[in-house]
Amino acid sequence: MAKRPSNRRDIQKQIGRLDRELVKLANERARLFVKADEQSKSDGSAAADAASEHATLQDAVATSKGPLGEQSLRAILREVASGSRALTRPLRVAYLGPEHSYSHQATIERFGQSAELVPVANIAAVFEEVNRRQADFGVVPIENSTDGRVVDTLDMFARLPVHICGEVQLRIHHNLLGKCSRGEVREVYSKPQALSQCRDWLARHLPHARTVEARSTSAAAQTAAEKPGTAAVASLQAGVQFGLDVLAADIEDSKNNVTRFAVIGHEPPPRSGNDKTSLMFEIRHEPGSLADVMGVFKRNRLNLTWIESFPLPDSKSEYLFFVELEGHADDLRVRRALEALGRKTTRLEVLGCYARTQPVD
Repeated sequence: MAKRPSNRRDIQKQIGRLDRELVKLANERARLFVKADEQSKSDGSAAADAASEHATLQDAVATSKGPLGEQSLRAILREVASGSRALTRPLRVAYLGPEHSYSHQATIERFGQSAELVPVANIAAVFEEVNRRQADFGVVPIENSTDGRVVDTLDMFARLPVHICGEVQLRIHHNLLGKCSRGEVREVYSKPQALSQCRDWLARHLPHARTVEARSTSAAAQTAAEKPGTAAVASLQAGVQFGLDVLAADIEDSKNNVTRFAVIGHEPPPRSGNDKTSLMFEIRHEPGSLADVMGVFKRNRLNLTWIESFPLPDSKSEYLFFVELEGHADDLRVRRALEALGRKTTRLEVLGCYARTQPVD
């Protein structure tokens, strides 16, 4: 049993010893990861899957009894895992840029900072990078708890054959950032969705300030750093990057403001035991066809967690439907439902099966 430190000097020595032990364990984990990867190459077995590794780390974090919080522990393990993977299979991950945006945060949350994180100009470009195999994975917003579906993402699922390999649910905390005092703010910049999510707060606290749409929260922060009398609605990370002060924190109108991001790629992750399945389907344009499809889920006792309709590209009156349900496509009830759906739809695609997650800060 380790001797309890009796004074400050002894405590500092013990902290140093534990730091060295942490470094030793991190390197030991990295060596084991490299060994496992080499073994998979030699015997043809499946290598550790980057899209499902997140669930394993979450399981490890769940064993903690404190005092470190979940967010801190998750960041430590994520970066050790990301660095280990970079030794053997460096990942290239495309995301909706620029840096310090919420999409950037979600990408770091899933893949760590040792992956090659590639910001691109729009959601379509993320899909194209993955479809052309210029990137191993992509991260795109799919739904916000306040503003609903992300249309551009659903449109690209209809156009390109990529799959959902995972999800990140990120709690969105908006902050008013600037270099002036709040009373000096005459304009507030941000992307339209962020302004919408803070509409009530801005109307109450800055009723005379003009809101101006920007292409991203990071671009808004840059404007606030350069233009007198302006502020930005953006993340704390963007504020640090551009040297801005926090004029007001957590100004989102809904304190349950969560954006869900889809991790897209080509290789399906293994079953986790706590999965959900995403489907996209088209139905015949005739009375009762949607009711017939919904009846399939009810008969097979499948719980739907999300459903959206989306106008079919280049069509005036026909729709695609996006559905998420609890369970994996290999589960018996889900298999039976898919067989029945195949007979009742004109197009049916399993977009992906992946582990369910919880929102993170």
